[in-house]
Amino acid sequence: MPNCKSMFAFAGTKEQADKMTAAIDKHRDQKGALMPILQEAQEIYGYLPEEVLIRISEEINISLSEIYGVATFYSQFTFNPKGEHKISVCMGTACYVKGAGKILDKICEKVGCKPGECSKDGKFSIDAVRCIGACGLAPVVTIDNEVYGRLTENDIDTILKKYL
Repeated sequence: MPNCKSMFAFAGTKEQADKMTAAIDKHRDQKGALMPILQEAQEIYGYLPEEVLIRISEEINISLSEIYGVATFYSQFTFNPKGEHKISVCMGTACYVKGAGKILDKICEKVGCKPGECSKDGKFSIDAVRCIGACGLAPVVTIDNEVYGRLTENDIDTILKKYL
């Protein structure tokens, strides 16, 4: 199944482009400018579109391969757009041993995409994440900023209905 990036062509707005220009200008002459520029780019667009990375490369004279090297090293960066609702399933040790794998499978089945992808309708994106620090509630899922703990597979339908 395709992810959001393959389904939706990049369509940045003039407002986003203007914010990107301001971010580049703000950091252009700083040592280590790439990290704050990438962070602001992701904040502006919600992910790091290839078109934006090319622009950054041209504007601050850093090779595209170096930019990809930095962006792929840090887990905070993503190259795929996210869905309207962002689902994170904790796969840390406590969650995993309490059934997070089955919960992840059930969510994927229900929304129609795999971890790292976006649902066909753009409504959901799913990520399997490391420990989110709520081990006492294991297994844990977050949707947007809402935390759901002590889950079973049977809880998934009811939770997802709130977001449909």
